[in-house]
Amino acid sequence: MVRTPLTPGERERGERFGALLREARGERSMVEVAAAAGVSAETLRKIETGRAPTPSFFTVAALAYALGLSMDELAAACEPPAEGEALSA
Repeated sequence: MVRTPLTPGERERGERFGALLREARGERSMVEVAAAAGVSAETLRKIETGRAPTPSFFTVAALAYALGLSMDELAAACEPPAEGEALSA
């Protein structure tokens, strides 16, 4: 199966998602959060750095639960900025 390349918008969304996870994780270690979510620390690292910009639904749900985030918060934070708005870093 050949995967189609991600669009720039999908990559940007993955970067926003990773930044949100890093912020929500705060002082907790990657290993601690990954273990709480039932994913590997390497998976979390890839998501946080944008190298895995399209994680599976169940991975997203598990990370949201482990970090105390709602799926609505995640969806809203990953929306593209409105026309003319700059991406927040």
